[in-house]
Amino acid sequence: MSKKVTIYTDGACSGNPGVGAWAAILFYGEASKSFSELCQNTTNNRMELLGAINALKQLKEPCEVTLYSDSAYLINAFIEGWIYGWKAKGWQRGNKELLNKDLWQELYDLNKTHKIIWTKVKGH
Repeated sequence: MSKKVTIYTDGACSGNPGVGAWAAILFYGEASKSFSELCQNTTNNRMELLGAINALKQLKEPCEVTLYSDSAYLINAFIEGWIYGWKAKGWQRGNKELLNKDLWQELYDLNKTHKIIWTKVKGH
């Protein structure tokens, strides 16, 4: 039986691009761990994706994860299946390279490692 973990993530940016940050908190049983990072010259979408990536990378073994985010960009990529189409098309969207391709590739791999329920929450 794999461990059940709950993760909340968020990302934001002042200016787009501009100074941004991401944050995450993980819950496992009674334990919790939070962390964040400030980034220069970034975008809101990169911060949203990095929050999820860095949270999932904290897990030392495959887990059952419920991940909450207010980012439709992040959540819909999985629940609507966009990410599988992007991968099938060589990480292209139309005739252009997918924005944030590096992060989507990492999320794709993390999603294969863990059983993740991607859950959209209302933004602020």
